[in-house]
This record gives sequence, C-alpha cells and structure tokens, in this order.
Amino acid sequence: MSEKTTFSRYDTADYLQTEEDIAAYLEAVADEGGGDPAYIAHALGVIARSRNMSKLSRDAGMSREGLYKALSGEGNPSFATVVKVAQALGLRVSFSPAG
Repeated sequence: MSEKTTFSRYDTADYLQTEEDIAAYLEAVADEGGGDPAYIAHALGVIARSRNMSKLSRDAGMSREGLYKALSGEGNPSFATVVKVAQALGLRVSFSPAG
C-alpha cells in the first residue's frame, strides 16, 4: 500500500506579512537578481499579491489587468510604472553605491 503525499504550491506572497518581511525580500531580490529589471518587477508583483491588488491598482492609477501584466516578470514596465507601484505600496525607490 502506498501513501499519497500532497504538497501545496509555495507562494512567497503568503509569507510577506510585515514591512520588515517585504524589506528583507526586496534586499534578497536585489542581491540575487543581478540587476535584472524583470526580476525586480516580478518581486513587486509578489508583494502586490500579498496586499490588496484592487486597492493597489487604484492607488497606482492602473487597471488590475495592466498591473498584473506589468509585474508578471514577463511584462516590461517603465521605470515610471515601477516607481508608481512602489509608492502605492508605501515603498521608496532609492540608490546607494554598489560594493
């Protein structure tokens, strides 16, 4: 007799509960992403899914569908879109010296 094991799908958005979780996640993405804009956009999409996507789309001035597409990791959002989404999430885009 064999046992059937069921695994649930892992979703990072389920674990982004606090602002500290989000900051740590973005730091990890920035460190591992190698400067890939699609990686950052996807990470913002994960954060957006951990929040209220409808409210976020209104705050960012975008449709929900447009937001999902832009932040899918396969979209190609403009820098302006990334900044608008970050601000709507209560985040600030900043730069610091590499190294």
